[in-house]
Amino acid sequence: METLVPMTTMRNPAAAASVRRRHQGLDGRAAVNRVAFAQARRGCSNNRRDLRATGIGRFFGNGSGEHSSKKSSHEVDDTAPARLFVGLPIDAVTEGTTVNSAAAVAAGIRAVRLLGADGVELPVFWSVAQPESPDRFNWAGYRAVAEMVRAEGLTLRVSLRCHGSPGAAGVPSIPNWVKAAGADDPDIFFTDRSGVRHDCLSFAIDELPVLHGKSPLQLYQAFFRSFAAEFAEFFGSTITDVTIGLGANGVLRYPSYPPGSDVHRFTGVGEFQCYDKYMLANLKQHAAESGEAMWGMYGPHDAPRYHESPDSCGFFREQGGSWESPYGDFFLSWYSGLLVGHGDRVLGTASAVFADHPADLSAKVPFMHWWHGARSRPAEAAAGFYKSHKKNGYSPVAKMFARHGCTMVVPGMDVCMNKQHHSTGSSPDKLLVQIKNACRRYAVPIAGENASLVMTHTSSFSRIRSNILTTERMRPRHFTYQRMGASSSRPNTSRSSWSSCGASCAESGTRTTRRETTNARWPCPIMPGRRGTLDHQLLHLPRLCSDS
Repeated sequence: METLVPMTTMRNPAAAASVRRRHQGLDGRAAVNRVAFAQARRGCSNNRRDLRATGIGRFFGNGSGEHSSKKSSHEVDDTAPARLFVGLPIDAVTEGTTVNSAAAVAAGIRAVRLLGADGVELPVFWSVAQPESPDRFNWAGYRAVAEMVRAEGLTLRVSLRCHGSPGAAGVPSIPNWVKAAGADDPDIFFTDRSGVRHDCLSFAIDELPVLHGKSPLQLYQAFFRSFAAEFAEFFGSTITDVTIGLGANGVLRYPSYPPGSDVHRFTGVGEFQCYDKYMLANLKQHAAESGEAMWGMYGPHDAPRYHESPDSCGFFREQGGSWESPYGDFFLSWYSGLLVGHGDRVLGTASAVFADHPADLSAKVPFMHWWHGARSRPAEAAAGFYKSHKKNGYSPVAKMFARHGCTMVVPGMDVCMNKQHHSTGSSPDKLLVQIKNACRRYAVPIAGENASLVMTHTSSFSRIRSNILTTERMRPRHFTYQRMGASSSRPNTSRSSWSSCGASCAESGTRTTRRETTNARWPCPIMPGRRGTLDHQLLHLPRLCSDS
């Protein structure tokens, strides 16, 4: 079968190497077969798609039919295959030397192979790999997982997280030695208006030697280099994708949620995170350079609190809010500019480290769809994405990603409108279009994830499929289902059950019709109580993709 090669212009050696890898297949072998589905018709939700090849892990429209053969210079490849990954448990490795519930993790990886997916995603935490000293790394646990993946013949997408992941069960948010430095100088952490600190390093200290005489950027570089050296033998065969964490929880954003909150249920505007002394000093300097020294004294006096709505504060009020004033434009431009500058510095460092490694580079942006219907886009603005009258809030980020040949990971392919969304002015569809438009303009490929870790409605699964199999431009390069074992409060039991169910269902060939899926009434021989849940639907994905 002929291999499809993306037409996107690559902008750095790492991206060029990934093109060579996709030309050749893994380890220089012939590229694996891909599944092609008949083009869906626009506006037709009942279209039947024909399965044309084996290897169910791959979704894509076959490039024929309605698409024009003409592509502008600012358009990414529409026909590139969307690879399917499944995220491993967030706490698969919480100490550098061991894998938690190793037998269950291995069984889950085996189930992913039996189900025909392309590979798995592994979150790799700076706090786990370098917990006690800035001079010593321990990769044994992560290496053990990589060897499990290699033994099953799957590919591995690694997510390198180095900014803190508050709320990740059992995973230290930052290394202990960084916490110790923070005890002496707490302003190295993001701080809200009330003085509450986040376990996330401020973007304003990127290049300041505040951590044992080194800057965070130097330490991120050491983290990337150590990983690249330790896992060199896995690149080009097992490791195919490297996602760079650019902020809290691996996402390019300010930690505008309340510390310790459930980010998947939070629907407030959020708070600006500009009150550590380093951010305030940067703001003061920027104001002086702009000729408005008084604007740099502090953050907005009428800024929102975490759980407020836009109209409950003066800054984001729909009519007459401060965000529309010259001061509001000054502050939001500075705030978002600092976010983009941070992402540019970290991605520049990462792209230099991985330039000679055949892997696709990517990074994740937030999918903050609540209050998107408000003109100010307040939740997005508090997170650092400012939509002014001049530009799309995601355009500067897409332009920055393009400089580094970086794919944009969008975690919201599953989000559907519901009653709660209406009450918060949510508009997930419009936000996804906005992100795609920004990426299309700068020829930045996209990839997808689900936003919610626990979902029980079949419409979420249908939304994922429609976004992967879209007839529109900007199909995802890959999709990662997050996350194995996330639907249980007992992670060890959940991992074991998930893997045994996946292996049994894949081997027994349990068949499921589209109608049964829609009604969510199909049982599993191993886990009958899990019928209709999204993670269970994923286990049956090979059958859901076929009308037979």
